[in-house]
Amino acid sequence: MGTGRLFSAQRQERLLAELRGQGAVRVRDLAREFGVSELTVRRDIAALAEQGLVSKVHGGATLPSHGTAVTQRRQAPLRFAVGMVVPSLDFYWPPVVAGARVAAAALGVSIQLRGSNYDAKEDRRQMRDLVEAQQVQGLLLAPSLDGDDADEILEWIGHLPVPTILVERQPRRWTPSTRHIEWVRSDHSLGIEIAIYHLRRQGHRRIGLVVAQGSPTSVHLRHAWRTAAADPTLSGVLAMEETAVAPGGRDVMDGILRNCRLAGVTALIVHSDLHAITITKLCTEMGIDIPGDLAIVSYDDEIAHLADPAITAVRPPKGHVGRLAVELMVSRLLHGVRRPPQRVLLAPDLVVRGSSLSFTQRH
Repeated sequence: MGTGRLFSAQRQERLLAELRGQGAVRVRDLAREFGVSELTVRRDIAALAEQGLVSKVHGGATLPSHGTAVTQRRQAPLRFAVGMVVPSLDFYWPPVVAGARVAAAALGVSIQLRGSNYDAKEDRRQMRDLVEAQQVQGLLLAPSLDGDDADEILEWIGHLPVPTILVERQPRRWTPSTRHIEWVRSDHSLGIEIAIYHLRRQGHRRIGLVVAQGSPTSVHLRHAWRTAAADPTLSGVLAMEETAVAPGGRDVMDGILRNCRLAGVTALIVHSDLHAITITKLCTEMGIDIPGDLAIVSYDDEIAHLADPAITAVRPPKGHVGRLAVELMVSRLLHGVRRPPQRVLLAPDLVVRGSSLSFTQRH
């Protein structure tokens, strides 16, 4: 689904995400990015303003002053306080938080937000502080689970005295201590399938994957890639798997492009946008045409649209993940363990741009 076909809820989540990052947005810029009319964007802003989530200004919108009586009047009566611990407050997570806040405002939930900087010890400290203060009835958590102590962390979380929902995370396996832990995350494995399908439709028969080292998302991307590689119908199509060390130095990307030539790769799926943009710039310097010589699909869609050419991207449904996490928490707080624990996967979207389209589709 391209940006021009975004549903109103998706547009509004992205609008809120832009506001969280920039503090203000312009109608003209959003209309161009979303592929809709300026009137449609004004209607989205008006709808969000009715909820007290934005303030309308001439030509755009700003973040509201949350201390005003107007904002308080638009929110549902406060019912619950929920703690939310995420590993970053800048990259990837702002749309998740924005989605959570949209649902929280509608459902009468106060969110106490904490950032932990991908530090397992800081994860635990923030969780403990929220629980010991006895000011929250539940926790939305995105702990670091890539270390050897992942099972221990989940065991500890499973014994917390308040219900917990993992956000963009899930336990590696079921254990008695995790039986009541719920989770909601993007289906990154499906995202890889969508990207492969798109590239094959464009005529590519030798496709490569580049993943960012140390990212929780990369675990799912690699698993999906290797599962697809075992499919007889894709024999020889998935030709190369590489790992890029953040922030992806030029020498690393040079090596990846050399390996593409050696393997006959004509299309790359790259996680994340920063790596994809670096590869795009290198291709321009080296005279490699995108998408003529090498098509690129990014995974994340944080800043992929800023590249030249704009990069096709798999977009995880970040805002919906945050929104559904809050809705699940409210359901859990209302019904307790009487309802079965829920574990939810949400499908990503593909935003098609110039970096992967065949010549006939571009013209």
